[in-house]
Amino acid sequence: QVHLVESGGGSAQAGGSLRLSCAAFGPTYRMSNAVAWFRQSPENERYYVAAVNWNGWTGDAPDYADSVKDRFTISRDNAENTVYLQMNSLKPEDTGTYYCASRPPAPSREILARPNEYPYWGQGTQVTVTS
Repeated sequence: QVHLVESGGGSAQAGGSLRLSCAAFGPTYRMSNAVAWFRQSPENERYYVAAVNWNGWTGDAPDYADSVKDRFTISRDNAENTVYLQMNSLKPEDTGTYYCASRPPAPSREILARPNEYPYWGQGTQVTVTS
């Protein structure tokens, strides 16, 4: 079992920044687990944002949706069992409820970006970006 707790949401103006945190704990959590962020729209669609996935050769490998590349940075602090999402240059379309999710290391980017492939989810944190 893996438990995930998000924090750090809030409101920001377009062009501003926020940092989200996802604390992971539980008897089956491993620092090699993939941890991803998804944004849920008002229509309840979950969109992939970013993930950190374990690569057995080089360690953690970050991955991003095209819409957030060069604006968002995902990172993992193994000492704290926490994954961070630094969001810069925010846009109104970044608004939504952000969920972190975890699974064993994903074998492909396709699986990494698919919400249905994640068995563990946090409770979500709201991000609102105003123009």
